[in-house]
Amino acid sequence: MSKNTSKYQRGQVYLVEEHHVLGHEQKKTRPWVLVGATPINIARSTIIAVPLSTQTKEIADLSIKVYVNNAFVCAVLDQLRALDKKRFIRFEGELSAYEMSLIDDGLRKILAL
Repeated sequence: MSKNTSKYQRGQVYLVEEHHVLGHEQKKTRPWVLVGATPINIARSTIIAVPLSTQTKEIADLSIKVYVNNAFVCAVLDQLRALDKKRFIRFEGELSAYEMSLIDDGLRKILAL
């Protein structure tokens, strides 16, 4: 993916604050990759995204290894979520078109599409 300075583009990675959670949800600040359509990301106050984790190992159909900020991390596909834009702290980078295609394939499996 090309470097794009516009906010809330599909494939961009943002650091997101995850406080005020319930149950088994994670309570920390971590990067998330935007997986929703860009026009919807811009128009709505929430954005559909997938968390990135350094603690999770790549597991077939559940997580995909991607490269961001000079490190390999896992996109945790089964934790897909809509996040309010108020939680977004800063832009962290952008995934490649190839990595996004892997995420797309994984999400189709997770969501049985």
